Amino acid sequence: MAAIAKRAHKQPPQKQLTKQPMKERILDTAERLFYRHGIRATGVDTIAAEVGISKRTLYNHFPSKDALIAAYLKRGFYVQHPSERPPAEQILRTFDRLEKGFAAKDFRGCRFVNAVAELGEDDRAARKIAVDFKENRRLWFRERLIASGVRDAEQLATQLALLVDGAIAMAMVRGDPSMARAAAGAARVLLASAGIDISDSQKTIRAAGA
Repeated sequence: MAAIAKRAHKQPPQKQLTKQPMKERILDTAERLFYRHGIRATGVDTIAAEVGISKRTLYNHFPSKDALIAAYLKRGFYVQHPSERPPAEQILRTFDRLEKGFAAKDFRGCRFVNAVAELGEDDRAARKIAVDFKENRRLWFRERLIASGVRDAEQLATQLALLVDGAIAMAMVRGDPSMARAAAGAARVLLASAGIDISDSQKTIRAAGA
């Protein structure tokens, strides 16, 4: 009876944590090393050793380094979605979010610009992904501007996109997250010059603690 009682009160074995798929482990490691040390400086051997696998195993998941580079870039390809907030506020919040990213310890600039600067014409696929990402952001600005009734939304969207990339470059070179605030200030001037009332947007952003 004592043995039965012990078995009855025995705690059920803990569920084993789901192991991360090997492909994700490889990509996580490649992302960290590519961004921190550079794409050219990080070889496939280094990535495989860091993950704890053979190079052959890595190639089973990514047939070439180029394929791994493309996956790394695509992972950073996020799409901004419109919200219920006023268009001008959505635009300005984009700049306000930059400062948090700039303040991160592992901030090394824009992965897309870094990749194109490193690879040059050697990797047209990487360049295309970078161009697509930058254009996606510009078009997002353009849609918000059209919703605000701006006449030359095309031109202003390009200017806002330039402000974002300029802020990223300045923050990286200077190591100063406040470059995001400087870019946000310039964005407010551009929006106001286009006839957009940004007073309510600024109040809402300040109230939210952005």
